[in-house]
Amino acid sequence: MAVGVFDSGLGGLTVLDAVSRRLPEVPFVYFADSAHAPYGVRDADDVYNLTVSATERLFDAGCDLVVLACNTASAAALRRMQEAWVPRDKRVLGVFVPLIEALTERQWGDNSPPREVAVKHVALFATPATVRSRAFQRELAFRAIGVDVEAQACGGLVDAIEEGDMILAEALVRSHVDALKRKMPDPQAAILGCTHYPLMQEIFQDALGADVSVYSQADLVAESLADYLKRHPDKLGHGQESGFLTTGDAQKVSRHATQFLRRKISFDAA
Repeated sequence: MAVGVFDSGLGGLTVLDAVSRRLPEVPFVYFADSAHAPYGVRDADDVYNLTVSATERLFDAGCDLVVLACNTASAAALRRMQEAWVPRDKRVLGVFVPLIEALTERQWGDNSPPREVAVKHVALFATPATVRSRAFQRELAFRAIGVDVEAQACGGLVDAIEEGDMILAEALVRSHVDALKRKMPDPQAAILGCTHYPLMQEIFQDALGADVSVYSQADLVAESLADYLKRHPDKLGHGQESGFLTTGDAQKVSRHATQFLRRKISFDAA
């Protein structure tokens, strides 16, 4: 009954932590493609091929359902995977859907025409690859009209977080927020469009101001996954064991992951 959770690095651990709390009876297998991280600077074909390879490994681990807890993979690879690659008896889900649902206050299955929503000015903070894909804007446009989205590519932030350099990470957050606000002085809401960024949520909030609603993904994804599994219990895979896999140096990744979540995490080589 295992479910796979994939990220290019450690950012998806924020999602894993939330889904594990929400679904304590479900074993999760986490895969970090640390040898090829970060994905945010790669082109779409590269991201697609790496994401397919990682997803195959999670299928092999007994996971019939895989959550791409990586915005870059969700933006650059998910649709192509679903249309041309994912086997009929498997499912691969992304992390944009819960955000769009929260922002537009409508369920994903609601296929009625786009309508106006309360939030008109949205700041999107994401990796360069996610920003280039315009996937968030595309999905939002199917469901809402009149929403102005200003995207800010947060170069260097994932690397700083992965290395545990929070002083540099804070400086980068404030710099990227300043750059965004020069383009959109008064955003009503901000999307943290990378699963690493919730670790810096308080800094984003402080830099943006208390009147800006900051949307983070982990808890939204957890609720969405719980609802999906309630509706599709057959998508729980046959795997019975939780685990952590990485393409990188398992000892180094384990050390950084333990710092990341502030609890002991032990990765095995994928």
